[in-house]
Amino acid sequence: MGIRTNTWDLKGHYDLTNSGQNAYVGSPILFSWGFNNRGQLGQNNQTRYSSPVQVPGTTWSSISTEQHSLATKTDGTLWSWGGGGNGQLGQNNRTYTSSPVQIPGTTWSFISTSESHSLATKTDNTLWAWGQGAQGQLGNSNLSQFSSPVQIPGTTWNSISSGGYYNLATKTDGTLWSWGINGDGRLGQNNITYCSSPVQIPGTTWNSISGGANHSLATKTDGTLWSWGRNANGGLGQNNTTYRSSPVQIPGTTWNSISCSGNNGHSLATKTDGTLWSWGSNAYGQLGQNNRTNYSSPRQIPGTTWSSILSKNIQSLATKTDGTLWIWGDNGSGQLGQNNETPYSSPVQVPGTTWSSIGRGHSSNSVFAFQLQ
Repeated sequence: MGIRTNTWDLKGHYDLTNSGQNAYVGSPILFSWGFNNRGQLGQNNQTRYSSPVQVPGTTWSSISTEQHSLATKTDGTLWSWGGGGNGQLGQNNRTYTSSPVQIPGTTWSFISTSESHSLATKTDNTLWAWGQGAQGQLGNSNLSQFSSPVQIPGTTWNSISSGGYYNLATKTDGTLWSWGINGDGRLGQNNITYCSSPVQIPGTTWNSISGGANHSLATKTDGTLWSWGRNANGGLGQNNTTYRSSPVQIPGTTWNSISCSGNNGHSLATKTDGTLWSWGSNAYGQLGQNNRTNYSSPRQIPGTTWSSILSKNIQSLATKTDGTLWIWGDNGSGQLGQNNETPYSSPVQVPGTTWSSIGRGHSSNSVFAFQLQ
C-alpha cells in the first residue's frame, strides 16, 4: 500500500511519520456496531447492533464511515456501502446498499468520508473525490455533484481528511491544503470564503491532519499541534471559546496522533509518551473525564499506553498497546459496544484483547474496528 502519513496501520498504531511502512500482521477482521439506518454497517440489513458483529471478509485494510462507508482491501481494491443519495458511494448512481460493492480500480490507497462526499488517494499520489459538491468540497473548481470518482489536479497528494463539507490534505512536500465550505474559518485561510479548489495553508512542515465537522487539527513535524475553526465549546484547546480562521498553536511539542469530532466539537490527541488528552464539548461525557463539564484546554485521560484514537460526534474511542479497545460518551444507538444503551463518561472496555485499529469518520454513530486473528 506504500509509505504514507496519517493512516491507521494494522499493528494498531497511527502512523505519523514518512518512515512508516504499512505492515499486516495476521489476517485483519473488520467488526461494526451502532447506528445502521442506511446500511452503513455492511451487514446486509438496517439493524442496529450494540455489540460488535463481523463484516464479511478477512482482507480489509482500512475503513472510514459516516452514513456511508468506504473500505479498502489489502489487494488495493475499494468498496462502498450505505447511504448513496448524493452519489457518495462512487457507483455512478444514487442508490443505497447495505453490503459492500466495489468501486473500479486496484491501486486505491487512503480514504476519507464525510456526510456529503468521499475522498481517496491512489498509490500514484493522485487524489479523487465524488458525491455532493454544492459547497465546492469536491475540489474541481465547480459546485457540481459526481457519482463516480473525479480527479483533483495534482500527483503529489499524501494524507487526506474530510470534514463537514470541506477537506484537508497534505502533499509530499509537507504543504497543507484545504477547500470547500468555510463557515467559522475551518479552511484556515484567515477568512470565511468558500473555495472550490485546494488553497494552501501557510507552512511546509505539516504532518498529520484531522478535519471535524466545524474545526480542524494538524500537527507539524516538530511535534507541535495547531487548531482552527469553530470554538463554541472550546474544541480548539486555547483556553477560550474564540473562533479562529487561521492555525493557532496548542501548547506542547510532543503531540502525536489527533482526532476532531463532529458537530458537538471535541478533540482527542495522544502524546509521544502514550498519554491521551481531550478537550471541547462534553455534554455526553465524550471527554472521558467522569463528568459532563466542557473544557477549553487539554485534560488528561488516565493511562500511558494509549495507541490509536477516534473522536466521533458524541463519543470517543481508543485502543491501547495491549490490544484492548475502550469507548465512552453517548450510547443511544448501542455505539459503545457494551450490549446496552447506557452512556459512560469514563472509558469502558469493549470485549477482546486483539483490537488493532479503529475506523475513521467523525460524525456518525456507527463504529468500525479491526481485530487480528
